Amino acid sequence: MSTYRENQGYRIKKVDTDPANPKEGQIWYNNISKQIKVRIVVPAAWASGGNLNTGRAGLGGAGIQTAALAFGGNVPSLDETEEYNGSSWSEQNDLNTGRSYGGGFGSQTAAVMAGGLVNTTDNRNLNSSEEYNGTSWSEGNNLNTGRDILSGAGTLTAGLCFGGNEPGNSTKTEEYDGTSWSEQNDLSTAVRGSLRAGIQTSALSFCGDSGGQTNQTEEYDGTSWSSGGNYPLNTETGAGSSGPQTAALGFGGYTTNSANVYDGSSWTATASMATARGGLGGDGTNATSAIAFGGAPSRNITEEFTDTAFSTKTVDVS
Repeated sequence: MSTYRENQGYRIKKVDTDPANPKEGQIWYNNISKQIKVRIVVPAAWASGGNLNTGRAGLGGAGIQTAALAFGGNVPSLDETEEYNGSSWSEQNDLNTGRSYGGGFGSQTAAVMAGGLVNTTDNRNLNSSEEYNGTSWSEGNNLNTGRDILSGAGTLTAGLCFGGNEPGNSTKTEEYDGTSWSEQNDLSTAVRGSLRAGIQTSALSFCGDSGGQTNQTEEYDGTSWSSGGNYPLNTETGAGSSGPQTAALGFGGYTTNSANVYDGSSWTATASMATARGGLGGDGTNATSAIAFGGAPSRNITEEFTDTAFSTKTVDVS
């Protein structure tokens, strides 16, 4: 019986330079390196990162996977601040007011923590905000409406906080210009603990507690909120999130380790975290290389997410 090789030969194209944009499954032989190469897809995955120095839940998060910031938390309400360099966390100067479940956003060197609670029985619905400059925290101007379990997105000079508990679930939306807060159009549905993504002019609020767990998504265009595609499950308050409005990532929750990505209209499941947990922090900026840290009950776990990507693999022909 004849073989495929005898009938067809090895139809692998020979090139001196690797193709610029090869397709999935494409194979070629590089005459210069004397190697057979193939274009493959590397699936999305979560990997373990360095542990927080202080395990906690209800903490704020900002930055990117290789330069993240964790601040606050509820063991009880902490003032701890830690910076992440892509492999390990280091202690930094504390918040002026220890708090948990505030609206955190920004970068590692320019972050904001707004609102929150000192403990679950009193000193709730804080209206104070603080700014971080990469070294220390300073007092900023107050929110117009004090609340806790609220969400934040954007940058220090173009921030956004929305939802929360006043007490009672809130629809309030406020924008921050780096100096003061201004009232904006409300969310369509009062919610606390919603997940957040995006920037001041293109934000996302999804899931949370609106009188019960919800899968509702709302999109903000810098002026008003409108309905988006529903999240695949009713996720509890305290899940994590990251990314821009049209490429957001939601992950975790108190009873789930699932993660899902948003394309601007609908959600699709992606790789799950290793550990199910809620009350965790996320970087809020990038969905293709995100970070999840902390979580209930007082965990110090860090996990790093890498999205599906193409890669060129060299075939061993020795």
